[in-house]
Amino acid sequence: MIRGKHMYVKRVKSEGGRIRLKYAHNDYIPGKGSNPKIVGDIGFLDELKEIYPDPIVHFRKIAKQMNEDAAKEDKPETLVYDKNAKLGIDASEKNIGYAALSVIYHELGLDVFFNNHARKYKIQYSINAIMRLLVYMRVLKPGSKKKAYEKRNWFFESADFSLEDVYRALTYINDMIDSCQLWMHKRILKTKKRDMSLVFYDVTNYYFEIDEEDELRKAGVSKEHRPDPIVQMGLLMDNDGIPIAYRLFPGNDNDCTTFVPFIIDIRREYGMGQTVVVADKGMNTANNVYYLANRRIWYVFSQTVKGGSNELKKYVLNENGYRKTGSESKIKSRQFTRRVKIEQPGDAPPIEAMISEKQVILYSGDYARKAKRDRAKVIRKAKDIVKDPTKYNKYNSYGAAKYIKHLEYDGETGEIIDTKSIIQFNDEKVVEEEKYDGYYLIVTNAFDMDEDWVIEKYRGLWEIEETFKVTKSDLETRPVFMSLMEHIKAHFLTCFIALMIIKLLKKRLGGKYSSAVLIESMVRACCAEMEGNKFLLYYFDPVLSDLGNALGIDFSNKYWERNEIKKMLGGTKKQKKTSSSK
Repeated sequence: MIRGKHMYVKRVKSEGGRIRLKYAHNDYIPGKGSNPKIVGDIGFLDELKEIYPDPIVHFRKIAKQMNEDAAKEDKPETLVYDKNAKLGIDASEKNIGYAALSVIYHELGLDVFFNNHARKYKIQYSINAIMRLLVYMRVLKPGSKKKAYEKRNWFFESADFSLEDVYRALTYINDMIDSCQLWMHKRILKTKKRDMSLVFYDVTNYYFEIDEEDELRKAGVSKEHRPDPIVQMGLLMDNDGIPIAYRLFPGNDNDCTTFVPFIIDIRREYGMGQTVVVADKGMNTANNVYYLANRRIWYVFSQTVKGGSNELKKYVLNENGYRKTGSESKIKSRQFTRRVKIEQPGDAPPIEAMISEKQVILYSGDYARKAKRDRAKVIRKAKDIVKDPTKYNKYNSYGAAKYIKHLEYDGETGEIIDTKSIIQFNDEKVVEEEKYDGYYLIVTNAFDMDEDWVIEKYRGLWEIEETFKVTKSDLETRPVFMSLMEHIKAHFLTCFIALMIIKLLKKRLGGKYSSAVLIESMVRACCAEMEGNKFLLYYFDPVLSDLGNALGIDFSNKYWERNEIKKMLGGTKKQKKTSSSK
């Protein structure tokens, strides 16, 4: 806010016709009268309506308050400057938005953790300072460790370490991976009362553009259908969508084989009581459900209908027992016992066992239409492969291959073999799959819970899928620009801490903003140094306003002195003492 000038909300039409709200005030130009000047961007009106009932009224109130606050000042602020001053070669902007990250970092006590663990190493640099830099940069400007080091002066904290120290620190951090996760979990239990009554588990993988495999980076089934070696990550989240822990597994491990070892470790180390484990069909194996059932752990898993037994398919398509839940939806359930084979460790033969489950079948017209739309794209690709197989190989024909008969690949090149033009489109496969469009099957051992409860719990799984998207897009966990195994593992801990912080920030704001929106506003909250250790903050928006209100930081100050910024940042580090004493 510039004193002496009346701030108001201005509607500006963009080139596409959408209305964008901006803060403006009128400048008086001699001989020409008043001229509106834009001083701040708010956002598109249609997007803001999803957050505020009446965005214009809301932001007019903010502008009014800013005008009133300015009017209360005893005297106008005079900015003295030398118009002949030149920028130095090392002149650059500094970020102040990371203060929000600092609050959560220190509430988690990560400074205490890394400082304590570093005492056993004879090193001259601060592992905590390095980890803090890597985490903040992973959230705000993700990239290589070298890039993070080169941007160290973007923050106000001192960075009294070298790039070589950063890489050396990763080796030590590798030894702290499990203990750091457990530390954060206990810290959240102490200050936030984590809800572990419902936990979600899923696995994703991250590719590495390398030629040779090693103990962790192995060729496997890539989620992105790439031929590169991958690393599997299993992630467990609580009922609020906050990460609990993660584990890394070799890329050639099946998703389902990671589940039981992970759950065993977490139950023992993290003190999980009675919980419901929710996961997708990749975790729904005989061994996994047998383990959970025998340890009285409830599970809610999805299960494929198309790949199920003939008896199951017949039951799903039978109209008897369904109840209408809408004009295009229906549901039914039953308790069903099936005989399964449980794989044993080593060379021991499998054993047979009986597993009882509640099967919940849901039909939705929306699901059916989506299935047809998704299949139509794959069918077009399959027909194009049949028409010209030379354009495709094992990797770029993924998904469409199941609709093609007699499809074979060259074992070395991955190219499609069609010397006799015998490959054909499989019409019968399409007809068979269409029968089950719109049907969804969920299984559970929580027999006493009703159908709506089962569906509600399973739908919460979208949160962990969204979390993996955050790690791969907003936090850019991949690709990994390192080769040493301990450095790679330490990199994933950095990403996990960054994920933990951004998810806790989202929760602090009641889920009002996406991770991407929060990150964008923190990145743009920058200031430029002026004369006399003064700084001009040149960005402010509703997200920063809400962040500031939630965390006790005033991001709306336009002018800062260096000692004021240091005092504010110091306050973000002291909040851990307040939180831990509650």
